[in-house]
Amino acid sequence: MNNQDAYSINPPLCRNYADRFLVFDRGEGCHLYDIKGNRYLDMAAGIAVNALGYGRKDIAEIMSRQAEKIIHCSNLFSTIPTLTLAQKLTAASGYEAVFFGNSGTEANEAALKFARIYAKARKGEKAVAYLSFESAFHGRTAGTLSVTPNEKYQKSYRPLLPECYTAVFNDIASLEAALNDSFAAVIVEPVQGEGGIHVMTPEFAAKLNELCKGYDIVLIADEIQAGLGRTGYPFASAACGLNPDIITLGKPIAGGLPLGATLVRKKINDVIHPGDHGSTFGGNPVCCAVANHMTDTLLNPDFLNEIKEKGIYLRKRLTELKNRYPQLISEVRGIGLICGLVLKDMNPSDVIRECEANGLILLRAGTDVLRLVPPLIISHEEIDEGIAVIEKVLSGC
Repeated sequence: MNNQDAYSINPPLCRNYADRFLVFDRGEGCHLYDIKGNRYLDMAAGIAVNALGYGRKDIAEIMSRQAEKIIHCSNLFSTIPTLTLAQKLTAASGYEAVFFGNSGTEANEAALKFARIYAKARKGEKAVAYLSFESAFHGRTAGTLSVTPNEKYQKSYRPLLPECYTAVFNDIASLEAALNDSFAAVIVEPVQGEGGIHVMTPEFAAKLNELCKGYDIVLIADEIQAGLGRTGYPFASAACGLNPDIITLGKPIAGGLPLGATLVRKKINDVIHPGDHGSTFGGNPVCCAVANHMTDTLLNPDFLNEIKEKGIYLRKRLTELKNRYPQLISEVRGIGLICGLVLKDMNPSDVIRECEANGLILLRAGTDVLRLVPPLIISHEEIDEGIAVIEKVLSGC
């Protein structure tokens, strides 16, 4: 594959990303095509966003129909798609209410704010602390960055929010040592995505449930990347037995359009008042119209069973790869269709770059993990296609 002419070099974009971009023109199913017509199997899905793949006429038609009616009206009013989506999400989750924003980080920002409102109402002005975990990623706003304990992300922006503490993920002793009743919230990913595809153990989930209930601490499950079917469960918390007070959703919820959702239980909703939080574009009717279709699809039990089965198959193929290259691969991680291949003494970025040159799009996670989060419609044959490219690249290392 010769795709060198398909890159944009030093475009007039801020330097917070890169200076060299592969430019895509269109997509179909699980494949993307660059501006020169080269074809790529996408096992990144726009960072776990494009759950139903590309070239979806159903989604395009939904967008068009709603855009002809109304695109925006602000949250001083509402629309049928927004109200319908709120009803679907609360019915599916058992939570009482939902706040709509424009992204996952905004969903987490709302969750952190709601938790402080609750804690101050129940425990007083001093109950303000937040606990997050090593390798967590919750966003890049000032609030969510404060609970993303990664030196690379935080160092340029200090001082961040005070009273933010860190414990070790899946370490019960560390969790018990950290918590007391001065905390407003614990925020945690049931599956750590950016941090390396670490899946929460049932034992750790049970202890989180126990301690947060005992100290009356708001438990926030960040399901931005792993929620809405990616684990094979409607909500990732259910995959490990976590019982959160707030669930945050984003990425796949609107099929590639910007939308985030913060689901809250009744006890949280009871202390929220008009003006406590807001968003001009949150709950946009076009985004919500698509999200209604996405929710119907992603939470369908038959579809969820397919994801579980394909996740088992993907991990089987990755394990076979590990067994063939034990000198290069140390571990296979994941659940459903969020998987990681832990590399030995290799830079994942180098492998990703070679895979891209051979027609496969992947992501990295943490410092040593290849992350695979393909569209949830991926087939066994396409999984085999991706594994073949990874093996080709590894065999040359």
